[in-house]
Amino acid sequence: MAALPDLAEWVVDANDALSLSLVSPSKSGLRLVGSFHPNFTYPIFGEEEKIFGYKDLKISLRFRANDMRPHLETTYRKKLSPPAGVEEPTDIKAVFQEGNHLPKVAFVKSSDFEDSSQQLGDKWTPPGTLQETIDGPDGQYEIWRGSLEDPAIKQLNSRIQILVPLFIEGGSYIGQNPESDSPELDLSDANRWTVFFLYRTQKSDEQPDQKLYVFVGYSTVYRFFYFGRPLAPPPESGDEWELPDGNFDLAKLPCRTRLSQFIILPPFQGKGNGAKLYKSIFQYYHKHKQTHEFTVENPNEAFDDLRDVCDLTFLKTIPDFVSLKLDPSVTIPKKGPVPSLVVGGDRLEEIRLTAKIAPRQFHRMVEMYLMSQLPSSVRPSMALDDDPPVPIQADKHLERLWQLLVKKRLYRHNREALSQIEQSERIDKLQETLTGVELEYARILAAQERASGHSPVPSQTSGKRKIDDKSGDESQSKKPRVEDA
Repeated sequence: MAALPDLAEWVVDANDALSLSLVSPSKSGLRLVGSFHPNFTYPIFGEEEKIFGYKDLKISLRFRANDMRPHLETTYRKKLSPPAGVEEPTDIKAVFQEGNHLPKVAFVKSSDFEDSSQQLGDKWTPPGTLQETIDGPDGQYEIWRGSLEDPAIKQLNSRIQILVPLFIEGGSYIGQNPESDSPELDLSDANRWTVFFLYRTQKSDEQPDQKLYVFVGYSTVYRFFYFGRPLAPPPESGDEWELPDGNFDLAKLPCRTRLSQFIILPPFQGKGNGAKLYKSIFQYYHKHKQTHEFTVENPNEAFDDLRDVCDLTFLKTIPDFVSLKLDPSVTIPKKGPVPSLVVGGDRLEEIRLTAKIAPRQFHRMVEMYLMSQLPSSVRPSMALDDDPPVPIQADKHLERLWQLLVKKRLYRHNREALSQIEQSERIDKLQETLTGVELEYARILAAQERASGHSPVPSQTSGKRKIDDKSGDESQSKKPRVEDA
């Protein structure tokens, strides 16, 4: 009886095996623009992110750098011929096909992909409408936008959608039902989706008057109906009023705009490209008459940093926001409600509505800005070598006002959890969370100062907005967690 093979030798890491690359046509063939590996492959190959049945497996997913036409190719040194009782090697092509991860064009012969790349020519331009042209230190950038209803936008989205699960944890495709295993996509609401593409351009070597496009990243945006104040007064007589037929033009209705997916490819990260794209999208919807509020869906920590820096920079262009300051004349009572702590605080909601920033994000920006205005003697800082002056009583008073402002928001958000613990412990929890907020704000303000000096915004974050209870597992300690939210 033949011995069974050591199956562990036939298991490879999917993140290492899968390599993505951008290629551009040249006189000598396809030229490599950049290559990189995914952050996640569990949506494609399972929770363990393992592929069975190969040795020295290489999965190459090439994208044509302009129109992002994909091509999948698999090579390996050995493939397992399993004996009885051992599962078959992973059918890699079938995994990508059955999961609807790539369009059919990705599975043609390598020669077909290379030939079509040479035939595309230099006159290609991205689909949609050119929104903005931006000069950068490494070339000129263009941002294009279009509705997912547009067949050309839909095609490009089908080619790049695989980037979502590969680089956004928990990311899903547009139209995918997260509660179903079916790969079928429902795009019946395509008219609500707008896609923004960021490209870097360069002159063609063969025709200097032509531009070549290199895909840098993209973002998708969804519009919800905004339930705000009525657009017209109610009719005087109910007998004469009839329900509308429902055939509304969504483009003319008030909406809440939500940024859903946002990806900058790894070769272009750390160069301020994320800020270019986010600022352009935000400014577009800030000027968009129908948009009443701009929100972001489940941002990760790196995107939170980018958003914070960009939003604070934008708000500093609004005179009413810049005029906000802590009121040094406020006397804090020992008991009873805390009075208004901010000069101009009665205009906060008006400023927020003008800025079209969601409430939680806006109030964080207010706290962050007011912290930046604290005297240096009491202002939290990330600079370890700072030697701040000794604070005077007035400085300490402003510091306490700012801390109370933040604690009020934290208490409102965590009222139910905090009500379950003793007052002394409640105070400790709020203070612990406040310390985390101070450090986070100091880090973001330092990044914002760097960004205002035209240096790239860091793509990674060293802290978390949520300050967990360090005393142990919540389910065991039964102590509430206070979150900065």
